[in-house]
Amino acid sequence: MSSAYPEIYLVRHGETEWSASGKHTGRTDIPLTAAGEAAARGVADRLKGLSFEAVWSSPSQRAFNTCTLAGFGSAAVKKDDLQEWDYGAYEGVRTKEILAKRPGWQLFRDGCPGGETAADVGARADTIIAGMRAIEGNVLVFSSSHFLRVLAARWLGLPPEGGAHFVLDTASISILGYEHDLTEPVIRKWNQK
Repeated sequence: MSSAYPEIYLVRHGETEWSASGKHTGRTDIPLTAAGEAAARGVADRLKGLSFEAVWSSPSQRAFNTCTLAGFGSAAVKKDDLQEWDYGAYEGVRTKEILAKRPGWQLFRDGCPGGETAADVGARADTIIAGMRAIEGNVLVFSSSHFLRVLAARWLGLPPEGGAHFVLDTASISILGYEHDLTEPVIRKWNQK
């Protein structure tokens, strides 16, 4: 279903060794796996025929390489605000391991020691959203799961913690847009593989 209003296409990067194993991957810059590269190439087919006024990517190699393998690298602008959540002391650690030491911990509620809170990530998402809304046309964004989840929450006017309710698979495509007019932001599609 196409819209008369601008649409924001969100692409989560392809698989990495850490995403496959469940490790929190914030600022550690690790490459895509072979499966992640293949999935990134598959994004090209899924976006075929679409045009974008802007293409933005996180500077992480996993996001930018996904962008490049999907055929949009030459048009992409790297934006620091699209970086994944800074997990601080929990970088490279699985949720199960964190819960063993800190029962009841929830990323979106509790944040990370030495890293970011949901409010910190929400502030970056708000900056990105302001930039997207200033563009008259479709925008394509490549980033990471937790950041994109917060971005979706903020798009809808929810608090950053609302991102906890959206799950994203690697190499998935989601579409943000509007319903009746530009005052009604909606999620048009989510986590499409």
